[in-house]
Amino acid sequence: MKKTLFFFLAFTISSIAATAQENDTIFIRVNQMGYQPADSKTAIVFSKSSVKETLNLIDATNGKTVQSIEANPIKEKGWGSFEYYYTIDFSETRKEGRYYLQSEKTKSKSVSFDISDTAYDHQADRLLEFMQQQRCGYNPFFDTHCHQHDGVAMYGTAVPDSVFVEATGGWHDAGDMLKYLITSSYATAHMLLAYEMYPNSFGDKVDAFGKPGANGIPDVLDEAKWGLEWIFKLHTGPEDLIHQVADDRDHIGYKYPDKDKSDYGWGPNSYRVAYFADGKPQGLNKYKSKATGVANLAGRSAAAMALAARIWKEKQKDEVFANKCLEAAKTLYQLGRDKEGYQQGNSFKAPYRYNEITWADDMEWGAAELYKVTGEKRYLNEAMHYARMADAEPSWIKRFDQNAAIGHYELYPFINAGHYSLYEVADEDFKKTLSSYYEEEIKMAMKAANSPYHIGVPFIWCSNNLVTGLISQIILYEKMTDDKQYHSFLLEQRDWLLGRNPWGTSMITGFPENGDYPVDVHTSTWALTKKEVVGGLVDGPVYTDIFNSLLGIALAEEDEYASFQNKHVVYHDDHGDYSTNEPTMDGTAGAILMFASWAAENK
Repeated sequence: MKKTLFFFLAFTISSIAATAQENDTIFIRVNQMGYQPADSKTAIVFSKSSVKETLNLIDATNGKTVQSIEANPIKEKGWGSFEYYYTIDFSETRKEGRYYLQSEKTKSKSVSFDISDTAYDHQADRLLEFMQQQRCGYNPFFDTHCHQHDGVAMYGTAVPDSVFVEATGGWHDAGDMLKYLITSSYATAHMLLAYEMYPNSFGDKVDAFGKPGANGIPDVLDEAKWGLEWIFKLHTGPEDLIHQVADDRDHIGYKYPDKDKSDYGWGPNSYRVAYFADGKPQGLNKYKSKATGVANLAGRSAAAMALAARIWKEKQKDEVFANKCLEAAKTLYQLGRDKEGYQQGNSFKAPYRYNEITWADDMEWGAAELYKVTGEKRYLNEAMHYARMADAEPSWIKRFDQNAAIGHYELYPFINAGHYSLYEVADEDFKKTLSSYYEEEIKMAMKAANSPYHIGVPFIWCSNNLVTGLISQIILYEKMTDDKQYHSFLLEQRDWLLGRNPWGTSMITGFPENGDYPVDVHTSTWALTKKEVVGGLVDGPVYTDIFNSLLGIALAEEDEYASFQNKHVVYHDDHGDYSTNEPTMDGTAGAILMFASWAAENK
């Protein structure tokens, strides 16, 4: 009896001690990639009990305390099972070096991080590694040719149904092997914009095929040209434009790109359907898309081609390719004029598709870029017309501000780059109008950012893409106006992506080296080879009700982040979760501009 009582008391005391220790545990979240000296630098501290101790910024090379900081309580509502949240501001430390934060009494530590002018140098090029691994046609990661039978026409005008039309090339969209002009046009144009704004942020380490070896062309232009060449193929005539190759018949498990088991009626690893944009609802099975035109695709593609025409003429001194791009830009833009409206993605087996419903923003971008190349006044007038229309269209930021529902890729792309492009050539009054469009939305995002992390996006599917869009919008606004009042908000969004979040993980594979980043991602490459591919931006956290509603999600392992989830939002580093941990091609391309911008700050 005494022995039993002893063990009972020992167990009870042990349990109480363990509970007390758990409640006293302090978690510290920082940007793992690091900070530039002039940045505002903040960490998030959270615990189940109040934090009544100082935190020290410690030099990791010698263990000496550099700065002692009182934890500043956060007023916003907490996250998950943690009640107490604090910010730690160490902005006054500007000396370059390697540091970590540590609580004075309990000795809880953050991961180590750098303060350095060069913290973001060469990171934009590392994102290109993921883009190269997504290539279709020839894939440099696997060193093989894939999908050589793309594709068989459907919904064409000049091209009859079931006729072969050559549509090899482009990029696989995400962890699957579909190809979309919706996302590829954005990725191509965004890489070109990033290069034009920050040419010195990019290097030359691979050739045109993505194989090691410099070829005298910045790698970002090699990658963008891969997209341009695919758009040429899709634009088979002045009135014809393929918008998608393959559909969700692709979704049959993990596979090597050159051994694609999907069957579209012509046998496995054979022909795949190529859908032409006709401006009408489409679908070869019971699920039908919505459509009112093709201007979203045509306008974005025209912007990419016009940007390319300028870059290859002025920077690459290749008049032949530049002229080819310019002619394509003109016919694509005119196609958008003739068929104003939007075309969505197509599905076959399930109701999931890209639901884009906006298009004036894309036509604004196309018209502005064409005016800068041609000088034809009609393009300027039309760009201004579309800019006003675009401001009247819904955006994800406006919907977020209104607490309204946002469909998957419904309000795509997640930033209107047309306002920035047009600003350069607009008169002074219209410049003020364009910058006000950006600023109004930035203020809306700030107002809605009411969590301890001050993150300014809704947690819909691909929330990380929204974060990159918001960051890029602030960058473009700053370039337009030289107004830096929202810069600290920008850095909070950056830091969220790189570890200052509940889970303490970066949202980009391989970023930073030796850091905590997504590994068990939802891709065939990881599932089949167990090789990590650097530079892939994963979808990011989603609302729990979205996660619970999706078909076919089952975690492969116990949730390592279970303690940090809440009942509203989840994230998993688990290949079974395609909603939060699948790297996307367009999301990664969208992150290139912001990393190029931060690298340029050092130069």
